[in-house]
Amino acid sequence: MEYKERISDKELIRKVNASGAVLIKGAKACGKTESAKQLAKSILNVDRDMQVRSLINIEPERLLQGETPRLIDEWQVEPKLWDYIRHEIDDRNTSGQFILTGSANPEESAQMHSGAGRFTIVEMRTMSWQELGFSSGLISLSDLFKEKKVNICDTSTDLEFIIEKIIIGGFPTLLNKTIEQATDLNRAYITLLAEVDMSRVSSVKRDPIKVTSLLRSLARNTSTMVDITALEADIRQQDNIGITRPTVYDYLDTLNRLMIIEDQPAWNTHIRSSYALRKSPKRHFTDVALAAAALGVDKDSLLNDLNFTGFLFESLVVHDLRVYAQANDASVFHYRDSSGLEVDAIVQQYNGDWCAFEIKLGTGNIEEAAMNLQKFRSVVHERKLKKLKSLNIITGTGISYSRPDGINVISLASLGV
Repeated sequence: MEYKERISDKELIRKVNASGAVLIKGAKACGKTESAKQLAKSILNVDRDMQVRSLINIEPERLLQGETPRLIDEWQVEPKLWDYIRHEIDDRNTSGQFILTGSANPEESAQMHSGAGRFTIVEMRTMSWQELGFSSGLISLSDLFKEKKVNICDTSTDLEFIIEKIIIGGFPTLLNKTIEQATDLNRAYITLLAEVDMSRVSSVKRDPIKVTSLLRSLARNTSTMVDITALEADIRQQDNIGITRPTVYDYLDTLNRLMIIEDQPAWNTHIRSSYALRKSPKRHFTDVALAAAALGVDKDSLLNDLNFTGFLFESLVVHDLRVYAQANDASVFHYRDSSGLEVDAIVQQYNGDWCAFEIKLGTGNIEEAAMNLQKFRSVVHERKLKKLKSLNIITGTGISYSRPDGINVISLASLGV
């Protein structure tokens, strides 16, 4: 299949030229290896090459020999490679030597130097709507940071299309798959995650039934600030399965190491009111399709429960904002204070500039979302307001335009990098 360009490719090229090695991090099957292959001149498949385990203890330097950049695929299978690569970079004293890809972070007990000054990192996610071709990208996050006015853009989508794309997701292997085929593959991903991958990390046996129940609970609570206690109670109530808090902690840590879940941190800012900021993260799957697969929902069930579909849509939008934010030197947060005031996403650049986003599946709640953003603006401290670049409402259905009050309404089908 022809390679489909990724937004992170430019970052990868830039960092390969800047550092001795680049580490591409991301969930299994998100496209790390294919992106790396576009630049690599030689490849070592650590998880498939039978010689690796022998040579790592006898003559590890041979594993690193080859035309550069040399791709070291699934390097975390043999964590010792990290330090050998680090020393090799020091000896060669040249950039663009290695590209490392991995679908799991090594366990903390692995003794590795940080790699500072030698390694750079590229975070890779599944494909955004712009990469998949579902968004025109006519309204760019870059322009929102430049405070450019949003012109009317009629690239709306219908509800059934959105739900279908939520179920299919953004894994590159699902390009051109039908919704039925994608559903089967995503559910198999969840099953193998519970039965194989979770126990392979650290070689610790983890109960597939409890893993599956935790995944279902995370899916039921996607885009929310659910804590460990609430997850434990939800599993007991919904699945009638006893699970201890330490087990939940361990399983969540493992899911993070496998990059299956990605928390959305709370925004740390100064506000003019006496209300306290909430510091808990929101929880998301690395791809919203995994939430749908964990629960076994289909198009009809999501059409009949638009409230839950709204949470899944929010998770989809946060995923895409993360892809676009990364290309704009920015990160994605959320805001909530003790009064209950919340904003779905705050995208903040490294220099402090920021944009705020409310996320609505349909157009019926735009006025409410606008009032919420105006209230939010009134409580943020003046020092932060100087860095505010735009207030925005992202919708699934409907067109894109700028309101008289300056708030932008943006269809996901027109949002891009």
